[in-house]
Parts: sequence; C-alpha cells; structure tokens
Amino acid sequence: MDQASLDIPPNDLEAYWMPMTPNRRFKSGPDFFVEAKGMHYKTPEGRSVLDAIAGLWCVNAGHCHPKIIEAIRHQAGKLDYASSFSLGHPLAFHYTNRVMEIAPKGFDHIFLAGSGSEAVDTALKMALAYHRARGEGHRQRLVGRQRSYHGMGFGGLSVSGIGWQRAQFGVMLPGVSHLPHTHDLTRNAFSKGEPEHGAEFADALEGLLTAIDPSTVAAVIVEPVAGAGGVLPPPKGYLKRLREITSKHGVLLIFDEVVTGFGRLGAPFAAQALGVTPDLITCAKGMSNGAVPMGGVLVHQHVHDAMSQGPEAVVEFAHGYTYSGHPLACAAAIATLDVYREEGIFEKVARIAGKWEAAIHDIKSAGGMVRDIRNLGLLGAVEIEAAPNAPGQRARAVANHCFENGIFVRALGDTLILSPPLIINEEQIGQIADGIKSGIRTL
Repeated sequence: MDQASLDIPPNDLEAYWMPMTPNRRFKSGPDFFVEAKGMHYKTPEGRSVLDAIAGLWCVNAGHCHPKIIEAIRHQAGKLDYASSFSLGHPLAFHYTNRVMEIAPKGFDHIFLAGSGSEAVDTALKMALAYHRARGEGHRQRLVGRQRSYHGMGFGGLSVSGIGWQRAQFGVMLPGVSHLPHTHDLTRNAFSKGEPEHGAEFADALEGLLTAIDPSTVAAVIVEPVAGAGGVLPPPKGYLKRLREITSKHGVLLIFDEVVTGFGRLGAPFAAQALGVTPDLITCAKGMSNGAVPMGGVLVHQHVHDAMSQGPEAVVEFAHGYTYSGHPLACAAAIATLDVYREEGIFEKVARIAGKWEAAIHDIKSAGGMVRDIRNLGLLGAVEIEAAPNAPGQRARAVANHCFENGIFVRALGDTLILSPPLIINEEQIGQIADGIKSGIRTL
C-alpha cells in the first residue's frame, strides 16, 4: 500500500479490537488522527486539535520532535534489533548511564522493559526476589491502593485499585491487599497542589500490616500522584509517612512513576519533587517521548547489591523481555533526554506550573457542575457532578465538546484528565481552560 492511502481510514474497521475502548460505539462514529506536530494533532479532514493529555500522558517533549525522529530513523538503518540476553549493544549502556545522572540519590541501576505494565510486573517480581535473596522468601504479600492504576499485567492489575478494570478477570494474584485512597472532598475540595489534609491515610498501612503480619509483606506500591484514578495528588506528609512505616517493617516501597517520571512535576522524578525516596521506581511514558515503546525500573543500590551475590555465572534476576533495551527505543530515549536538557523542559514545568494551576482552577467559574479541581505540576483534573442515573455522561459530553472545538481532553468516569505536553505555553493553557469552561456551560 502506498503511504498516502494509509492515511485514509479504511471502510472496514472490524478487524482491529481496540484497547480500553467501547469498540461498537467507536466504530459507529470513529475519530482519527493522522499527523502530529508539537502541541497538536491533525485529523484526516485537516482539523488541528490541541493535545491536552500528551497522547496518553507520554509525549512530554511534544509530538514528532525532529531530534527524536532523526535518532530513530538513523538507528533503524544501522541496527534494528539486538537481544539483551547475554549480549549487548552500546546504546542500552549509554542510555542507562544517562538516566543514572538524573535519578534520585542512591539509585544506581535501571532494568529496561517495553512498557509501563512490564515495568510494574518487573518491580513486583524484583521485590519478591530481593527478599528471597536475603533469606526472607516468606515475604510474598503485596499491597496496592484503591483508585490506583499499575498497568495491565497480572501483577500490576492485581495491585491496582480500579474495580471495573479488574472485574472481568476474577481474583487475580493471591495475597494482595489495598490501602484506602486519599480522595477526600469533604476537607480537600479545590486544593491547589498537595492537599493540606490526609497524611493520616498512610496510617492505614500500619493497621493493615499488623492484621496480616508485616513479616509476610514484600512491597507496597503507590503512584506518587494517582493518574488514571482521577489525578489525586498526595496529601502533605502522606508519602513521607508511608516511607517511615515501610522502612520500620522491612517492606520495600515502590513508586510507580510511569506518569510522573521525566519531568511531569518539574523534576526528573516525583521522588525528587516530593522529597521521598522509595526503593524501586517504575517509569515508561516520558522515557522515549512515546515515540517507541519503553519502560524501566530504577533500582536502589541496596536492592541491587542484595540480589548480586553468589557465582558470577549465575543469572541474578531470572526475568526479561524480548524488547528489553531495544535499539530503537534506546535511540529515542537518548534523544529525548537530550531534548529535555537542551530545551530546559523540566525547569520550564517548574516555572509554568503556577500559570497552569491558576487557569484550571478558574474553571470553577463555569458553574455548579464543577465538583472538584485538582493539580500538581503539569497534571490536572476537573471532576464533574454526575448526572442522575448516568455516571460519566456529563464528563464525556464536555470532552466531546472540547474535541469538536479543537481540544483533546480525556474523560475517565466523571473526571476530565489533563496532562499536556511539557512544552505547553500560556496561550495554550488558556485555550484548554476556556474550552472546558465552554463545554461545562453547555450541560
């Protein structure tokens, strides 16, 4: 097929079973993107659409950045694939060295995977293997949190806390418990940044560990800022308290930074922005700017060292993926790091976050349908009052209104999710806020 014809949606859409999509509804009235550049998508009809969610939380440096695209093109013509199983190619080592330069203090290794879901399953397995290496193989329980999202692998979905995503798949992994979420509208509605109230939600972990015996627990995993669960910033002191409790009981703390990693909060990682150091950090989306699938787990020195004992010929961690350290992904990721540094993108987030906060909180002026607004860094959420007997329909109507008027936002349940590319400017921030206000006023 020639390239021009590939940009035209086919008449028959049935073969592709789309992920996380009501397929029958979509295929009865489909929407497509065929091009992207910077902050904008383009539809087959030539309409420009401002991207307010960075593709899917991932296109931090903007779409089709020339430096990233050229790095992929060059690498594809030189080394398209090489396994990382007992072999190597230089790019994987160059890239991981570069990540360690911006990682939180104490992290000295990164295990590469192909996605955020793979990264989370890797981190969970690593936690189990770490305790076994230390002679505590009885630590097999895992703790997640309500309203959390940790990907679609069996491990990640088991520790996730969004019920409808789990409902079709039965009991999942055994030995998994969940902490309460931190969403507290009674005390924290319309908070700007980290909510003032709720650090005590972390104390539920102490009670949970006591109930199930802390010596049987391997790890607690949380998103520093819950993403798909509704953009829930952590209450002040909450993460610090989780760190204190896990350290007290010898339990590993995993930060799932698939969304927050690589600049979303104005620092390389949320662990740095929020001043709390976990034992493992998962990452993905912003690693390669979404251009080539990639994921990884940053590993604290004490975890790596505990698992690197015994004969040199023994595999330290019996785990990996065909696409771990894929050459094209590494090329894209190195170029992405270059762009972040050369264009000062992390620092720009820190400077513009206040403008973002003010603009999205002004959406409250659109009227009483706005139930809550939340933000941290360049993340945001606008929660809409649910219509009687029709949950999610109002938020979807606002998202549809925005799309029709050239703005791409995402409705998850009754909440509009916002996570624009980190290159956004003040005018575009205003456009997003005005578009949402306009949509709310049509309800």
